[in-house]
Amino acid sequence: MTQSTPPNVAHLQAEVSQLRHDLQARDQLVQQLSQELFRLVKGNASFTPAPEVSERHQAEVRSLRDQLQGVEEQVQFYQGQISHRDQEVERLRHLVKGLTHRSKTLEKVIQEMPRIYKEKFSERMVPIKEKVARIQRENRQLHAELQSVSYRLAVRNRRTNHLDLPSFPQLGTLKSSLPVLGDT
Repeated sequence: MTQSTPPNVAHLQAEVSQLRHDLQARDQLVQQLSQELFRLVKGNASFTPAPEVSERHQAEVRSLRDQLQGVEEQVQFYQGQISHRDQEVERLRHLVKGLTHRSKTLEKVIQEMPRIYKEKFSERMVPIKEKVARIQRENRQLHAELQSVSYRLAVRNRRTNHLDLPSFPQLGTLKSSLPVLGDT
C-alpha cells in the first residue's frame, strides 16, 4: 500500500450500514412478493378462472418471478459488496493497529534517543580522555626533562666559556680596603 491516507473507516462503516439497510428492505420486499405469490397460487387453486384471467395471472406471476429473480440478484450483489466492504474494513483495522503499534514504538525510540546518545558519547569519550591524560603526563614529564637539560646546558656553557660568576673577597678583608667616611 502506498503512503496515501486510508479511506475513512467511519465513512466505510456508514456505507456498509446503508447497504445492509437496503438489503433488509429488499429482503422484506422479496418476502412480501413471496407471500403474495403464495396467496395468489393457493387462492386460485379452489376456483378455475377464465382463460384470459388465467393468462393475465400467469403474466403477473412471470412478472413477479422476474422481479423476484432481479431482487435476488441485487441481494446477492449487495451481499458481495457488504462482504467485500467488511473485508476491507477488517484489513484497514488491522493496518491501523499495526501503524499505531509502529508509531508507539517509534515514539518510545525517539524518547530514548537522548539517553542513548549520551551513553554512546560517554563511551566514546573514555578512550579520548585517557589519551589526553596520558599526553598531558608525557607533556609534563618532557617539560621537566627540558628544564633539566636547559639548566645543565646553561651550566656547561658557562664553564666552557669561562663565564663563572665573579668571586668576591671575604667580608673581613673588604673592610680594610674600603675607605671609611668621616675618618681622615
